[in-house]
Amino acid sequence: MSRSDRLYDFFEPQVMAIVNVTDDSFYAQSRMASDEAIVERVREAIAEGATILDVGGYSSRPGAVDVSVEEEWQRVRRGLQAVRSVSAEVAVSVDTFRAEVAARVIEEFGDVIINDISAGELSPQMVDVVAEAGVPYIAMHMKGSPQTMQQMTTYDKDIVSAVCRYFEEKVEHLLAKGVKQIVLDPGFGFAKSVEQNYELLAGLNRLCAMGYPVLAGVSRKSMIYKTLGVTADGALTGTIALNWEALRQGATILRVHDVREAAEVIKLYEKIKQNG
Repeated sequence: MSRSDRLYDFFEPQVMAIVNVTDDSFYAQSRMASDEAIVERVREAIAEGATILDVGGYSSRPGAVDVSVEEEWQRVRRGLQAVRSVSAEVAVSVDTFRAEVAARVIEEFGDVIINDISAGELSPQMVDVVAEAGVPYIAMHMKGSPQTMQQMTTYDKDIVSAVCRYFEEKVEHLLAKGVKQIVLDPGFGFAKSVEQNYELLAGLNRLCAMGYPVLAGVSRKSMIYKTLGVTADGALTGTIALNWEALRQGATILRVHDVREAAEVIKLYEKIKQNG
C-alpha cells in the first residue's frame, strides 16, 4: 500500500457533503437508491460548494441495522465510483469504522480521508491502516456502537471535559502510531442526550483549543428536531443556526445534508469575521 502525499487544509472553513449509499439513513431524503441518484447528488454537492464528499455505506443512526463487511464495501465502492466519474480531484472521505473496508478503499481508490465514528475503538487495526497509507483520519467520540450508544450517555464528568480528555489520550495514541493528519469530531448525537449535545456545542471552543481541526456534524439531527418539535424534514433552519454556532466556537468542517445553505453560512460568517 503506497503512502499518500496529499496534504489538506482542514483549518479553512468548508463543507463536507453527506453521500449516503444506504437505505437506512435517519434522514430519508439523503438515501441514494441508484447509481444515477448518487451521481446526481455528487454533481449537485460540488456545484453548491462542497469541498469534501463523505461517502458512507453503513447507517450509524441510533439502533441502525448491522450490515456485513462485504455489503458495506460494495455500497462504498459504488459511491466512490460515482464520485470519481464526476470528478477526479474533489476530496473524498469514507465514513467507515471497519479497517477492512478502509484498506480496500485505499487499495482501489488511493488518496482518501477515513472518517471513523469509533476512532478505532470498534476496529483496532484501523489506526495502523490509516498510518501506513498516510491518509488523513477523522476520529469521532462515541461510546458503544450505533446499536447501543443511546444507552451509554452517563459520564463521570461534564460532557465537554469528558470529550476533551478522551481526545487528549486519543491524539497521543494516533501520533505515536504515525497518523499524519488528524481531525476531531465530538460526535453530536452519539452516546449523548439532547441536553449533553447542547452543552457540548456551547463548550466546543475548548475542543478547538487543542489545536486540531474540528468537524461539526449536527445536520438535521434529533438534538434539533426534538427541541423544535418537528421531524428531520423540518430541521433545516435549526441546522443552519447550529452550524453558525459551531463555526463561532471554532469548528472548520461542517458535515451536512444541505450543501448550499451551509456554504452560504460560511460565506456570511467569514464576511463578519473580516469586518469584526
